[in-house]
Amino acid sequence: MPRNTPAKQRVTNRFSRQARLLSSDDFQKVFKQTSCRSVDQRLTVLARQNGLGHARLGLAISKRTIKMAVGRNRVKRLVRESFRQHQQLLMGLDIVVLSRNAAPQASNPELTSALHTHWQRITKQLAKQLEKQQCAKA
Repeated sequence: MPRNTPAKQRVTNRFSRQARLLSSDDFQKVFKQTSCRSVDQRLTVLARQNGLGHARLGLAISKRTIKMAVGRNRVKRLVRESFRQHQQLLMGLDIVVLSRNAAPQASNPELTSALHTHWQRITKQLAKQLEKQQCAKA
């Protein structure tokens, strides 16, 4: 694929370093101060507001739930891609995705659909919380 287009015109949809939870402190904040939670058979998604202008993602895909590295990598790849596509919807959140026992048996479309549902649930929960906070201030 030729790269004749100028750099300013090219749109990059990378999963950049700023879109990742990198330190254990960041992960601990999400685990301890979870404001939104979404759970199904395959995945658990925890989220909290981060006060930044962008969403960040952390993955906790364990060997205990997905034994083979191929399976863990597949789930991580699908989660990152879904997150990248829904970043605008998830603005200002730190999110951690944990795998559950049914994750390795799920097909790619099933996982993608489940993630889409999780993103929607989290944004609805967050909207309700913000509405309650605004009502309490008024």
